[in-house]
Amino acid sequence: MSKRLSELFSEMEELKLPMPLKDRGNRVNLLALGDVGSTLLLGLKLLGGEIIDSIGIYDVNPKMAERYEIEMNQIGLPFETGNALPRVEIVEERSLFDCDMFVFCASKSVPAIGAGGDVRMAQFEANRLIGEHYGKMAGEAGFKGIFAVVSDPVDPLCKAVLLSSGLNPAQVKGYGLGVMNRRAVYYAERDGRFSSYLREGRAFGPHGADLVIANSIENYDDGLSRELTKLTTECNLKVRELGFKPYYAPAISSGAYSLILTLKGEWNYSSLWFGRGTDGAFLGVRNRLTAEVNQSPDETGFFAEFENPQLPDALFERIENAYENLRSIKYD
Repeated sequence: MSKRLSELFSEMEELKLPMPLKDRGNRVNLLALGDVGSTLLLGLKLLGGEIIDSIGIYDVNPKMAERYEIEMNQIGLPFETGNALPRVEIVEERSLFDCDMFVFCASKSVPAIGAGGDVRMAQFEANRLIGEHYGKMAGEAGFKGIFAVVSDPVDPLCKAVLLSSGLNPAQVKGYGLGVMNRRAVYYAERDGRFSSYLREGRAFGPHGADLVIANSIENYDDGLSRELTKLTTECNLKVRELGFKPYYAPAISSGAYSLILTLKGEWNYSSLWFGRGTDGAFLGVRNRLTAEVNQSPDETGFFAEFENPQLPDALFERIENAYENLRSIKYD
């Protein structure tokens, strides 16, 4: 027996962007320049020149923004005369939504070193208030671009943003699954038992508890997949045990790389809205924004397309459980 992922989402809304993707010259505005935000900014600066023209930065500490404007604009090749790398500019808070993509990296609550359990959900209530604030701002500004959530917990925060903003569900996307895929790759490259993940594996679900790592979608092994999932979800704790906050890999793999792939309309790991009205949840899957999905001849634009292979029952049930748990989170 097997099922397709789409069978979970019989009431799924069509996810169509209100404006098309641009081939080049995108403006990306980034909120908050803490550990994750500043590292993500560096990644966009170094990797985004082909698709991003400029990056606007805002932080509640103006000296932080001034520091990164100075440093980032001094990065480049020794004899570069053109604009191969995006320029970085300080923006005012009221101008944050004058862009093609807004990147939310703000966090009020960052668990201390040594904190146990799923530290991401411990951040939800504090960070939710910030997310709702900027969601409301986006709605009032008539924002037509992509609202990219990088702060933890990614998937619940996406829904908080959606509910507070009134944005089209296609505009809100969460970026946490990219690093979970790379953490699974990290272990698969070091243990031959997991090597199938490098060729046939997939990641699904939230960035944290209920993550689903499948060793293979062609030859799924439930026991092996659950073992690899456990290693992947606990990988950040390994860094914390060493006395450090694990933010470099998330900022680049979930952040910079995945954001750039999104703007290019290429396949990436990020969270999409699966539901209708207020009933549903954001769930991480392999997806892209494309004009190539099946649509009527008079319907044009960019739509969210997610990979939808046949999945064995055991894998489907794991993804279904993750989705239902995300749906059960209260937003009252």
